[in-house]
Amino acid sequence: MLSALASMHRTSLGNFELTVISDGTYLLDGGGFFGVVPKSLWSKKVTADDQNRVLSGLNSLLVRTGEKNILIETGIGNKLSEKMVKIYGQPAQLLNNLQAIGISPEDIDIVINSHLHFDHCGWNTARKDGKTVPTFPRAKYYAPQGEWQYARDPSERDAISFISENYDPLVENGQMTLLRGGEEVVPGISVKTYPGHTEYMQAIFLRSAGNTACYISDLIPTCAHLDLAWGMAFDLYPLQTIGSRKQYYAEAVPERWLTIFTHDPQTPWGYVEQVDKGKLVLAHLV
Repeated sequence: MLSALASMHRTSLGNFELTVISDGTYLLDGGGFFGVVPKSLWSKKVTADDQNRVLSGLNSLLVRTGEKNILIETGIGNKLSEKMVKIYGQPAQLLNNLQAIGISPEDIDIVINSHLHFDHCGWNTARKDGKTVPTFPRAKYYAPQGEWQYARDPSERDAISFISENYDPLVENGQMTLLRGGEEVVPGISVKTYPGHTEYMQAIFLRSAGNTACYISDLIPTCAHLDLAWGMAFDLYPLQTIGSRKQYYAEAVPERWLTIFTHDPQTPWGYVEQVDKGKLVLAHLV
């Protein structure tokens, strides 16, 4: 097994330093991960186990701007129920991997959640002495307003995706700011709504010295999901996923944005390129 430091991916984007910080990996049903795509196709890209489960990454992104330490997404965390642990596992490696590069919870200034599913905001909070407290005590948290409102009364289809302890205490104590979409959180870091996976999911854009990167979250969860029609069964609005991907690629491909994948266990980022007959491929970051 690679050490935490050896397995980390790091690059510069203008004046920003970007480091992928993993909360570990977990298992998802292959059919859920690839939706209507036949297994005969997706199995050429990823390998399923004997229960048809595929390995999914939990990639958070640490952005060091020179003035702020900003954490995008916080993984699964450590508050899953016993039943959910049996289904998904609970690696809970985010804090250990931050510590491995010299970052403590107190060093994080800002946390940004793309949406509020449990595998994206789990380490927002932790349990301590019977109470739920912010994991990053000094941080200002940001999340989509529409997502939080929906999470208060979700549908039967996706209620399992939400754990209110991950966000409600932060809204209640004023530590979490709810965003409508389009805001700049700090200079060079902004959010944009891309509906499809959920109605209000936001991508996080990083811009510095003429360079752009985008944490695209579950709009394109891995590099195996580049094709417009390769969406997840978990997407609430699959046709909007296609439309949002078209919108994203229309800018990301010609402008050569660095795309950051939230669930790819091996390839957390790269440049999406269009080749023969419009096929989308990934140029790996070197």
